[in-house]
Amino acid sequence: MVSFKEHLKAKLRGKDAPTAPRARASPTAVTPPAQAAPGSAASPPSIPERLWNRAYEHAKANDSSTVDAYEKILSVRLVEHNADVPDAPRPADLASQQNEIAQNADKRRMQMLQLVQHGLRKTEKDAQVKQGVGDSIQAAMAVKEVVDKAIQASPEAAVAWVGVCFALEILMNPLTQASSNRQGIAYVVSRMDWYWHLSSLLLDENMTEARSKRPRGQLEEVVTQLYTKLLLYQMKSVCYYHRSRFATFMRDLVKLENWDGELSDIQAAERAAREDSVHYNTVSIRDRLDAIAETAKSQNAKLDSISSAIREQTRQQERIHETSEDKKCLADLRLTDPRDDKKRIEETKGGLLKDAYRWVLDHPGFQRWRDDAQTQLLWVKADPGKGKTMLLCGIIEEVQESLGSTGVLSYFFCQATDSRINHATAVLRGLLYMLVSQQPSLVSHVRKKYDCAGKTMFEDANAWVALKEVCADVLRDPSLTTTYLIIDALDECVTDLPKLLDFIAKQSSASSRVKWIVSSRNWPDIEAQLERAGHKVKLSLELNAQSVAAAVDVFIQRKVDQLAREKQYKAEVRSAVLQHLMSNANDTFLWVALVCQNLKETPKWNVLKKLALFPPGLDALYKRMMQQISESDSADICQRVLASTAVLYRPVTIPELVALVEPLEDFTNDLESVREIISLCGSFLTLREDTVYFVHQSAKDFLFAKASDEVFPDGTEAAHRAIFSRSLAVLSRTLHRDMYSLEAPGFPIDNVQPPEPDPLAASRYPCIYWIDHLYDSKPKSSANSVSDVQVAGVVNDFLRRKYLYWLEGLSLCKSMAKGVVSVAKLCSVVQEMGDTDKLTKLVQDARRFIMYHKGAIEVYPLQTYASALLFSPTGSVIRKLFQHEEPKGVIVKPAMSSGWSACLQTLEGHSSYVYSVARVANKPARPANAFGLAGLLLRQPTAWPGRPE
Repeated sequence: MVSFKEHLKAKLRGKDAPTAPRARASPTAVTPPAQAAPGSAASPPSIPERLWNRAYEHAKANDSSTVDAYEKILSVRLVEHNADVPDAPRPADLASQQNEIAQNADKRRMQMLQLVQHGLRKTEKDAQVKQGVGDSIQAAMAVKEVVDKAIQASPEAAVAWVGVCFALEILMNPLTQASSNRQGIAYVVSRMDWYWHLSSLLLDENMTEARSKRPRGQLEEVVTQLYTKLLLYQMKSVCYYHRSRFATFMRDLVKLENWDGELSDIQAAERAAREDSVHYNTVSIRDRLDAIAETAKSQNAKLDSISSAIREQTRQQERIHETSEDKKCLADLRLTDPRDDKKRIEETKGGLLKDAYRWVLDHPGFQRWRDDAQTQLLWVKADPGKGKTMLLCGIIEEVQESLGSTGVLSYFFCQATDSRINHATAVLRGLLYMLVSQQPSLVSHVRKKYDCAGKTMFEDANAWVALKEVCADVLRDPSLTTTYLIIDALDECVTDLPKLLDFIAKQSSASSRVKWIVSSRNWPDIEAQLERAGHKVKLSLELNAQSVAAAVDVFIQRKVDQLAREKQYKAEVRSAVLQHLMSNANDTFLWVALVCQNLKETPKWNVLKKLALFPPGLDALYKRMMQQISESDSADICQRVLASTAVLYRPVTIPELVALVEPLEDFTNDLESVREIISLCGSFLTLREDTVYFVHQSAKDFLFAKASDEVFPDGTEAAHRAIFSRSLAVLSRTLHRDMYSLEAPGFPIDNVQPPEPDPLAASRYPCIYWIDHLYDSKPKSSANSVSDVQVAGVVNDFLRRKYLYWLEGLSLCKSMAKGVVSVAKLCSVVQEMGDTDKLTKLVQDARRFIMYHKGAIEVYPLQTYASALLFSPTGSVIRKLFQHEEPKGVIVKPAMSSGWSACLQTLEGHSSYVYSVARVANKPARPANAFGLAGLLLRQPTAWPGRPE
């Protein structure tokens, strides 16, 4: 079959004469000369046309291989121009390209006109793209105007200007040319106006003077030689510019690298023309040529600087692009800003008290860690409530103040009650985020993996492995000077703590430039892991009881002063409070804080009586507080609030808490009453910016270990199931299509601003965690369980009515990755529940749907209803259920198969070949194909006996 391009070539070859260029709406459009009427006498060629054509023929005679290669390049451009298909296929080797340039001067002139017109348009487009390089582009546009005027005045000499148009293109794209060639092109192009006027001024204006034919003929020959050298220089430059397309043909060309010599020949020819024309020059001719030459000098300097200007612009654009990519990488890396966590913790605990922590700065163990280059790890350990976190906050302040201009400090606060910051991956993300924020060059280590995997690098099942390697690379970076890494509350890292401890033990022995401080409770498992670290210091607060006691006394003094000031205590009341706290604190900051918080809510006339009710010891105090709650009129609602808060996976806002706790539903429009209810649980819960937190991890531990019968009378599973039920209820009410009124399917998530009021304000937590609560409610596998049948029915109904809207909600909550994991959990829950075949198929289809379309929905929330539906199999259960949500304006829909592909997931981002697959422990092995590629396909297995598909 003849290709489209070959057809065009044949069409061009079959024409008697090329058609005139099509008129286009462009400021650079060139009007072709009017054709002579039939029978009319053709006008004789002008002197410039005759000399330039003669020079062209001389060039062909002197260097046929260069001219032939040049004409083949012009032929490709001519086909593209006439076909109006700039992206048409081109031969890889110009040796196979047929020369379409006519050998007849008249036909060639028309072809050259077309090429000039095409070149001028391209120059203007390039100039618009590169308008930021200033004077250099203005000089190029000035040359373009010269060409435009010359062509309109003398279109018959187009052969002289084709090379100039190509030369301007080369100057606009300097990265492929040799420096000497660019300089030569700038020189030649800048002087083309002078070359052009040379023949007309010297030979036309003096024709009336009585000059002999012989000297005039000699001058024509000198000018023709100059033009020949100019044309060959331009042709060779064009060939060199397109050298990547010459392939084997390139070897037959004259060596194209003696650019300085070629330019010297042109300048010598210029001098010869000047010397031979001295007898022809009039004053006016000399003045005019000199003026043109002066303009040429200015243009030459500017054109010569195009290369460096465009290179600098390119570098700036690359830097802007890289900076933008770096910022995106850093934003995706950020899970929390530990600096904000530190401020929140300090404000929650009443502020940092220097007198309560400065003792540690003089401690021999701390000073040894600080001053000894071989001691890299300091472990601060103590029982709950001893002030470890505030002690580390104080150390952070001191280290920050003592840092030199090149030192770096990074830290992280683990909190078991917040699922966002209670796992090992979160710790590394927080440390890396602070390091890269302070020393941006370190982002290169993160981007080695991030550029391949994107945000999923921080969230998928391999996030720990990837981040561990990145963190190790960062800590080995030679630009990193003295670095301090501080991690508080290792015992509150509830996921992958052994991995984190192993990483700390290894890295703390790897570099003398990096010093570590960690804190935790006195757990034997933590001690055993950290023992493997090399040179370390253990600082036990129990073994420094005197220093801690003195610090607690300072803290008590401050808290009592605040109470006395705010409550206007009399001297005897103040003294009694101070004495009771000093006698019963047992060196525990938390006990003091809890008692003072309770006294703050106690009328001053009842303070002395209330003091006697605060027993020493945290557990005794918690027990007393729990007793007070049980005896109050609000016991039931407080118990429900405590039970719900205790099983939540992260702190929740007040609107979220109202949505999750059924007794609070009556207070939807009375949030102040909800705040009062939370204050009744004040010894366990605290409010910070309308978000509910446990006052301390020990408070949550007490509820599970010592008060479970009161808080969870039906067990924790019942509490999870209650939250699951409430979650689906609130989601069923609030989820619908386009909740943020984005309207456009292409509206990116990065540009989304939650409306006011936010439709998802109360639904964010349920949207992200409803499946987790179902999973932890541990549904039984017996089909006779009435409650499980009800659960299956509720889930089935929700997925059939709200699944797509839930996916949109996940995208708006920026939690699509969590959604993928949750749907996988839902699959396992449904399988364990037994006789639910329809629900099982629905959930499996829902899982394939979210896995396949996660990328699009994550970036563009409303693609949930566009590409996600249109590019799902026609047999997809989800697609059938929500076919009414498909785009209405799509007439021709993509042809899709009836079922999902066997490929479950493509694992990308590997830097080398994948040759094997490891089986995950305690999980059924899935067949997979391993290829000699930097990727891996996981395939859907065939159903096995006794195991659902």
